[in-house]
Amino acid sequence: MLQGRLADRDAWSAVGQCPVEKTMALLGTKSAMLIMREAYYGTTRFDDFWRRVGVTKAAAAARLAELVEAGLLERRPYREPGQRSRDEYVLTEAGIDFMPVVFSMFEWGRRHLTDHLPLRLAHAGCGAEATVEIHCEKGHRVPADELILRAVRS
Repeated sequence: MLQGRLADRDAWSAVGQCPVEKTMALLGTKSAMLIMREAYYGTTRFDDFWRRVGVTKAAAAARLAELVEAGLLERRPYREPGQRSRDEYVLTEAGIDFMPVVFSMFEWGRRHLTDHLPLRLAHAGCGAEATVEIHCEKGHRVPADELILRAVRS
């Protein structure tokens, strides 16, 4: 729900300034999202990314380069004994911050698109099932019908 000056939808436009729009421009392809998923699952090597995501090597190289340029992944050299030097891709702080988006999609898809998929998010510390939720800075859980969008002065 929009509040304050945002409530008058004819008085402003989010085109070109909306965080959703900008995120989708960067990560709105299936291959980009699946590469991020794989990065969370621990994949770091190019050959594993393209094979596990199910895209061509060219598509994987293009997406990985975009994600590195955007600061979500970092390219690091590694060398196995007797082999040439290669690069691996690891999550940056910005990439880790994107994790709730990927896991929100996982949870939504598990609940609404699959038939009894046995996968669940869980807390490694205690084993209990985990969910992705929105909380305010005071720690309150914020359900969708209580979430508002308002403009703040910068």
